[in-house]
Amino acid sequence: MDQFLNQEFGNGQYQLKELDGYDNKNYLVSTSKGRYIVKTYDYSIPLSDQINEENSILLYLNSKVSGVYPLPIKLTNGQYTHTITQDGTVKIIRLLTYLKGEFMGNTVPSTELYQSLGTLIAEMDLILQGMDSYVLKSRQWQWDLQYFKLNKVYLDAIDSHKDRNLVRYFFQQYELYVEPVLPSLRKQVIHNDANEWNILTNDNRVTGLIDFGDLAHSYLINELAITITYGIYDKENPIDWAVIIIEAYHKVLPLEEQEIDILYYLIAARLCTSVCNSAHSAKVDPDNHYASVSQQRAWRMLHHWLTINPTDAKNRFRLAAQMEVVDMNNKNKILAERYQYISKTYSLSYKEPIQMTRSAYQYMYDSSGNTYLDAYNNIPHVGHSHPKVVTAGQQQMAVLNTNTRYLYNHLTDYAKQLLSKFPKTLSKVFLVNSGSAASDLAIRMANIHTGYTTTMVMELGYHGNTHSGIEISDYKFNNPKGPGQKPHIIKTAIPNTYNGKYTSSHDDPGLLYGRDAVAQIEHSHSPISTFISEPIVGCAGQVPLADNYLRQVYPAIRAQGGVCISDEVQTGFGRTGDHFWGYEAQGVIPDMVILGKPIANGHPMGAVVCTDEIAESFEQGVEFFSSFGGNPVSCAIAGAVLDVIEDEALQENAKLVGDYYKSKLKDLMHKHPSIGDVRGSGLFIGVELVMPDSNTPNTALAAKVKNEMRNRYILVSTDGPYDNIIKSKPPLCFTKSNADLVVNTIDQILSEIHHSSLS
Repeated sequence: MDQFLNQEFGNGQYQLKELDGYDNKNYLVSTSKGRYIVKTYDYSIPLSDQINEENSILLYLNSKVSGVYPLPIKLTNGQYTHTITQDGTVKIIRLLTYLKGEFMGNTVPSTELYQSLGTLIAEMDLILQGMDSYVLKSRQWQWDLQYFKLNKVYLDAIDSHKDRNLVRYFFQQYELYVEPVLPSLRKQVIHNDANEWNILTNDNRVTGLIDFGDLAHSYLINELAITITYGIYDKENPIDWAVIIIEAYHKVLPLEEQEIDILYYLIAARLCTSVCNSAHSAKVDPDNHYASVSQQRAWRMLHHWLTINPTDAKNRFRLAAQMEVVDMNNKNKILAERYQYISKTYSLSYKEPIQMTRSAYQYMYDSSGNTYLDAYNNIPHVGHSHPKVVTAGQQQMAVLNTNTRYLYNHLTDYAKQLLSKFPKTLSKVFLVNSGSAASDLAIRMANIHTGYTTTMVMELGYHGNTHSGIEISDYKFNNPKGPGQKPHIIKTAIPNTYNGKYTSSHDDPGLLYGRDAVAQIEHSHSPISTFISEPIVGCAGQVPLADNYLRQVYPAIRAQGGVCISDEVQTGFGRTGDHFWGYEAQGVIPDMVILGKPIANGHPMGAVVCTDEIAESFEQGVEFFSSFGGNPVSCAIAGAVLDVIEDEALQENAKLVGDYYKSKLKDLMHKHPSIGDVRGSGLFIGVELVMPDSNTPNTALAAKVKNEMRNRYILVSTDGPYDNIIKSKPPLCFTKSNADLVVNTIDQILSEIHHSSLS
């Protein structure tokens, strides 16, 4: 290096300073004649060709406009590059002019600055349309967004399972929305790396662009996507800043509709490229801090990108490019057709129903471009559209889907995986295709095993929509429109410690409730086949069974020959935080467990888990068969759900976030007397709204809060016998900041209602 510099600038007539670099070493050379950039590279023939091509492109750009881009300097050998041997390695070395200016990363952003950025990038791309390059056309590498999927090899370098799966999600979105339109897009030479440390500014304007080492022959829109990515990834309102760049770019180089429509996904792809390569670099070169300098911002933006409805982003980008927005809202048409073809007995949420189009993790997107925080839907247990679950279904569906009359590994693999979550006494599993079907099957199996038909059920319990499911669901049969209680059904009082017969003011209310239930069992006119209950009664308004209740009821049921069923359709799979199954909080082990809803993250599936003895009794009867229960696709998806729960520590997250969430809601009770009770466990929470003076149910207030939450883009529901309990049971990827948003919004709504009632 010294020999080269002495040759070019004279012996000792320079000062050398090493600069940050990603793959190669760069230096700032200061001489009496000025300052220059020295760039060095490990020699290879392909890289030599690329450097020569970069020099040609820079010379071409400088022939059109001077002082904006680095100018290659011809060396004393008459060439623009030189090779040296340094520490036994052959190096390519070259000189470029030094451009003055402040890095954009060190400046305060402004509208004028971002307009200038969009203009300069567009002007450069217009010039580059005059270039063609077989060298760049032959280059395939992971930093070119057209080869985005090459970054998949770096996924395992991302330590966090949650972060890794977030990147996988955006890979899937790229494959779904970007790849189909790529063949019709414009391609040309692009700079491909207009980040904040390659952009020079002066006096609130962009004055230069450096580092052309990432040049690519790629889709033109990738240039804009990359520029936007680095311009917005540290902003609280990124779309606003993106719009400024798009407007300026479009005025110089008009964009096409297809280009605009995929921009949201290309920005995500660039962020994913950055974090994948940074994770890989951290593994192979942990001392290179330059490679990871922007990663906190990139990760923060990726998580924030989920909160932005792709439809909203697309339409705002379209407006910036003076294109018509795409109106996907045809709610009235859908409603009319729904009522024409679908019975009105299918209920709708909210006074104004929502037309949903997409979803991701804890967010749902409607047709009008709004993003909703989903604090309610417990079926997408590990998150809407979770990529590991989606991939499991897609891949298995493409290979084999059949029924349990054939042999395949997926059935036994999943059964083994599921049963590992239970105590050894619960050793057999029957797979069906819904929680309702599981309830129906469980009652049938219990009756066959015991020889009895009487069922003891919980007040306000709900166990499915089949004929027998309605019979054992007080929530349904005791409804004014319901069929009423059948003679073979015994109903016991819900052990509600808030406003039931025995409250928390009593010593051990669970003991008192249990004593009453045992008396019912002992005075039953016929032996009881089964007792069925949820550990937290959901339709009652998230009412947990009082402590020690099941410790008394279960032995009494078994003593007269019956079996005990825990309905874990809503409380299972780690939702309650402290335990994987809700019944564990009571210190008991049931004879049968019913599973559904979250078991396959929304794919229709259910299960009955039972003892060997109950399974053997059932085997004496007619063959059991379910057309879809236990099929390979369902098993693959359900297995992926269990994997994600473990990989992403979602039970632990339910505990951590759920405790925080509940404590914040309880804090509101001191401010708002209309909150009578906050209860539940983990991410299965109920907030009971009451009349402050009488503590009686306030149904109207609950409805108002639910609908106003919807108006503020948060989804919750109401339930309970008086429909006065706000229910929150979100996907287990819910965060503390999500909980803060829900709690603060409830606080605002109740405060507004209180102030309006005083005025």
